Amino acid sequence: MVYLYIFAFIATVFGTWRAWRRLRFFLHIFQLEGYKTDEFARWLANRPFDVVLRRSHVVGVLVLSLGYVANQWLFTYWPVLLALVLWPIAFASSRRYRNERQKKPLALTPRMKRLISASAALALLPILCGGVFGATMGPKKGFLVWLGGLLLADLLGPVWVIFAAFLIRPVELSIQRGFKIKARRRLAKRPDLKIVGITGSYGKTSVKFIVAEILRQRYNVLATPGSYNTPMGVCLVINRDLRREHQGLILEMGVRKRGDIRELCEIATPDLAVVTTIGMAHLATMKSIEAIAEEKGKLVEFVKPGGDVILNADDPYVVEMAARATGRVWRVSTEGNPNADITAHDIRYGPGGTSFNVRDDRSHEVEIRTLLLGKHNVLNILLGVATGRAMGLRLRQMRPALGRLQPIEHRLHIRREGPVTIIDDAFNANPVGARNAVEILGQFRSGRRIIVTPGMIELGERHREENRLLGKHIAANADLALLVGAEQTRPIWEGLTAAGFPDSAIIVVPSLFAAQDFLRSYLQPGDVVLYENDLPDQFNEF
Repeated sequence: MVYLYIFAFIATVFGTWRAWRRLRFFLHIFQLEGYKTDEFARWLANRPFDVVLRRSHVVGVLVLSLGYVANQWLFTYWPVLLALVLWPIAFASSRRYRNERQKKPLALTPRMKRLISASAALALLPILCGGVFGATMGPKKGFLVWLGGLLLADLLGPVWVIFAAFLIRPVELSIQRGFKIKARRRLAKRPDLKIVGITGSYGKTSVKFIVAEILRQRYNVLATPGSYNTPMGVCLVINRDLRREHQGLILEMGVRKRGDIRELCEIATPDLAVVTTIGMAHLATMKSIEAIAEEKGKLVEFVKPGGDVILNADDPYVVEMAARATGRVWRVSTEGNPNADITAHDIRYGPGGTSFNVRDDRSHEVEIRTLLLGKHNVLNILLGVATGRAMGLRLRQMRPALGRLQPIEHRLHIRREGPVTIIDDAFNANPVGARNAVEILGQFRSGRRIIVTPGMIELGERHREENRLLGKHIAANADLALLVGAEQTRPIWEGLTAAGFPDSAIIVVPSLFAAQDFLRSYLQPGDVVLYENDLPDQFNEF
C-alpha cells in the first residue's frame, strides 16, 4: 500500500505540473492569436500531432491500460515500479512547453488573468472528479480513475482555453462596450478635433508616423503608437492619451475580417482618409484581394461628408475607391501617373538614404532627402505630403519634417553592430516589401550578404508561390540564406534551388535564436545581414 501512496503523490505532482505548463502554453498562443477563438482553433487544426496530441498522451493511455490489465496485482511490486517510471516520463514537461527565449512572452493583462482563472478552474474539474469518484471505488479502481482525471486535465488543455473564453465572453464584451462608449463620448466632446484614418495592406504604420511628423509643423497631434490598429487599441489611446490640447488624432485602422473598418469608424469617424495600397495581406481570413479592397475602401465611405481622401494612384484597387469619396480626392504617384496631384521624380538611393524631388498640385517642387530606404517609403512620404497639403501646409513647410524622419524599428532600419551592417526588416513581411528589402541587400558590396527569414504568412492560396518567388529573388541578391523553420520555408528553398543557389549556402534552423547563435561565430567584418520578417512564437517549429 505504501508504494501506491508514493506513486499517487509523484503522479499528482508531475501530472499537475505538466497540465499547468501545457495550459499556460495554449493561453499564450491564444493571446498571440488576438484572443480570437476561430484563429486559435485554426492554429490547433494545423498542428494536431505537434501540440494537440503528444506522444506523452499515448504513453499515459498505455500506463492506464497496463494498470487496468494488472489491476488484480496492482499491489505487487512490479506494476507499481513500472508505473512509477512511465508516468513521470509521460507527463514530464516537454520542450514544447518550456519558457525558453520567447519573442513576446505571455502578458498578464486583466483579460488574461480572467482567462487563466476560468481555464484553470475547468482543468481542475477532471482531477477533482477523479478524486471524488475514485474514493468511492476502492483503492484499485479509484487509483486508475484518479490517473485518468490527470490525463484528461492535460490532454484537454486547448479545450479548457476555448471553453473558458466562451464562458467569460459576456464579461469581455461588456468591458469592450464600456471602452467604446467612453471613447465615443470623449470624441463627441471634441468636435474641433481633426481625425485622420489610415488603412491599407502595407505601409499603414509608416504613413502614420510620417503624417504625424508633418502635421506637427503646425498642429498638436496624437498618433496611436506602434501597430495599435484594433478597436480596443484605438479606444485605449483615446481614453488614456487624448488631451484637450490635441488638435489632431491620427489613427491606423487594420483589417482582418469583414466589418472591421465599420467598427473602427463607429468609434472614431475620420475627417480625412488615407489608403496606402492593396495587396496579399490577411488572405487567410479575407480570401481574396477583391474582398480586401472592398473592406479597406469602406474607410472612404465612412469619412465625414466632404472630407478629403488621399489615394495611391499607382494601385488600381485604390484608384477605384475615388468613386466613393464625397470630398476632394488627392492622388499620389511614384510612377509618373499624369492624374496624380503629388508626384516623385528622380528617385536616388545612396549610403545616406533616399533623395528625390516632390512636385505638388500647385507645381511647386522641392528636393527631399530622407534616411528612409526603398521606393515604398517614397510612396509613404507622398501620402504624408498629400495629407499635409489637405490640412493646409505648404510643400516647403513640410520639407524640414521630412528630413527629420527616422527609420521605424524593424522596418528597413539599418544599423551597425561593430563591423557588421544589420538591415532590420523584421516586421510583417509582404511580397512587395520583402522583394524591395532583398534588392536593397543586393546593393551592398562591403562583404557577404546574408538573409535570415522565415518567409511570409497569411497569403492564403498564394502562400507557396509567393514564397517560392521570394526564394528566386534571394538567389539573385544574397550569398547565404538562413531559413527559419523547415516546413515554413520549404517553398523558399524550392525557389532558391530552382534559381541555382548552391545548397551549401542554404542553412535551415529551427528558430530565430538558433540563427543568431550561428551568426555569432560566422560573421566577418563587412558582412551585411538582412532580417526579413520575424514570425510570432506560435509559428516556431520544433
